[in-house]
Amino acid sequence: MPNMDWERLEKTCLSCQKCALADTRHNVVFGVGPRDAEIMLIGEGPGENEDLKGEPFVGRAGKLLDDMLEVVDLSRTKNVYIANMVKCRPPQNRDPLNTEQDACIDYLRNQVALLRPKIIVCLGRISAVRLIKPDFKITKEHGQWFEKSGVQMMALFHPAAILRDPRRRPETFEDLKRLQEKAREICEHTY
Repeated sequence: MPNMDWERLEKTCLSCQKCALADTRHNVVFGVGPRDAEIMLIGEGPGENEDLKGEPFVGRAGKLLDDMLEVVDLSRTKNVYIANMVKCRPPQNRDPLNTEQDACIDYLRNQVALLRPKIIVCLGRISAVRLIKPDFKITKEHGQWFEKSGVQMMALFHPAAILRDPRRRPETFEDLKRLQEKAREICEHTY
């Protein structure tokens, strides 16, 4: 898929039929945030609330994500772009299959190419394994920086995982502080 402008990319993505997830979706969840953001957050796939609304991270996990970002002066409305590995909801919120990720990856690659973020934050294991490295261990490597093609990358625990296990909050707070530090260091207009 050749690089497209935002409008064409979104239009193409909204009419996608590349995998079976298209048959059960209510909405394609393309992404949200300023299209000049220097920080991009990438989750795994939409849940029920996201599928119904057509926006990533809008349920309980989304509220927690917004609160987490606010702690380090970040926001989906002013300085962070949020997308997912797959743009349609997997049934029962299961992990997206490799075939579904493969069908969707070019949309994400195009979003990254258009945005040209300085920092990519993977939300959870699924996106970290796909984008950072295949043997990524979220419990051991969250909050660590990796560089790929000139982009600084890190993974945080998925907000849904933090809701299930609130003991992850303190270490996630430390990871967010590391994100803020890196953003202050390399981003030109985030703060």
